[in-house]
Amino acid sequence: MSTRRTRPAPRPPEGTPPRTELARQARAVLADAVRIAHWAAGAPAPGSSAPLAAQALERAATALELSPAQVRAGWDRARLAGLIELHGDTARPGWRLRAWDRDDSAVLRGWVALFDAWSLVHGAPEGIETGAVAEAVEAVPQVLSLLQLSAGPVPVPALLDLLAQRIAELQEERCEVPYGTGRAALESAPADGSPAPAPTSVPAPSADRSTDRNADLDALLLDWALEGLAAVGALTLGNGHATLTPLGNWAVWVKLEQICVAAQSPAGNIEQSAADMLLGCARLTPGPARDEYRAWLAARTVGSAVAELLAVARGEDALLRGLAFEALRVVGAPAEPEVRAVVDHPSLRPYALLWLAEYEGVDPDDAQEILSREEATWLWVDTAAAVADHGETGLLVRHLDSAVQGTVPALLDEVRAVGHPRTVQVLVALAAAHPDPALAKAVRRAAFQVHTGGA
Repeated sequence: MSTRRTRPAPRPPEGTPPRTELARQARAVLADAVRIAHWAAGAPAPGSSAPLAAQALERAATALELSPAQVRAGWDRARLAGLIELHGDTARPGWRLRAWDRDDSAVLRGWVALFDAWSLVHGAPEGIETGAVAEAVEAVPQVLSLLQLSAGPVPVPALLDLLAQRIAELQEERCEVPYGTGRAALESAPADGSPAPAPTSVPAPSADRSTDRNADLDALLLDWALEGLAAVGALTLGNGHATLTPLGNWAVWVKLEQICVAAQSPAGNIEQSAADMLLGCARLTPGPARDEYRAWLAARTVGSAVAELLAVARGEDALLRGLAFEALRVVGAPAEPEVRAVVDHPSLRPYALLWLAEYEGVDPDDAQEILSREEATWLWVDTAAAVADHGETGLLVRHLDSAVQGTVPALLDEVRAVGHPRTVQVLVALAAAHPDPALAKAVRRAAFQVHTGGA
């Protein structure tokens, strides 16, 4: 039993529409993307690269009675929202598209994926340094927080002041010179630290002109960010003010709640490595364990968290391997490409196949059927190794009942052939734990045969 204190389920801000209404709004925002995704799923060779091929663009525009610009925008949104997946020259429907009409949660997750990618939906203005754009993207959550807390229209000058302040903080944290103010002078300074030669013709910009240039840049970046967020349905723009839509307000609240969950994780768990975090969750029941996974994930970027979990899964500890994939189930769609990439890894294949089956909508109780007999046997041995290393002897004996073979002799024959590196240790532990002397003797004999290479 876990003694971990649970936090009451948070309630969204007063006035937030129910999830069914939020999902309806999200479907409306992505209506063209869904139409294009359905078209692409049934069209031959829509294009192997991210942009839609020219011929496919013309075919889609004709079939859907949309302009080429609308098709191109919808195609990009469909990819970013997980409605379609590209596999070579074939566009396949993503799991969200299959669930679109019946699963409000899938719809909202798809819209949040689009919301997170607002800076890709609405390209940055030309001529701005990449670093300045990245800082603006990093500062936008502060702007969104102000909009959410204000619960109504916020004047653009107030948003501009906050954006500029946050960008300045980011530059100070990195000990950087603001973009456009003296950077060229720093880059041209001699490496030995001696003073740079004085300019011969162009005077250094005055403080006033530098400040004006930074203010103009910040204003341009804010306009771009607000237009990008409006393009994905997160806010509306009025005459000199911006207001979060119900969808945008809900999404910002959800992300703030994720930060609160992370802050309330048991002492030190968020700071731990993936392996230590998983071990700390091993004794928790599924619900509290998932809360811990969410807290740990909320404190990291998705890419780094998935990479760390898969690195743990490749290790020798079978318990951590299974727990790593449980944590990846909490990650959901963002982990799909990385999980698909490890399907051919021998020790990860059964776990990855089951993860992908559940991700694509197969009932967890039926997912085992997608494994071959050999894969199911390998997984049985790996799970037995986890129980032998970390569980109780009674669990190892009961684990016999989960084998697909149905009889112990058949199980032993296939276990000997599957080639799992822990086969001998598992069989020895099972023989020591089983109360039936005859069965224990047969298991010990099988362990000896595997150890010596006999038949």
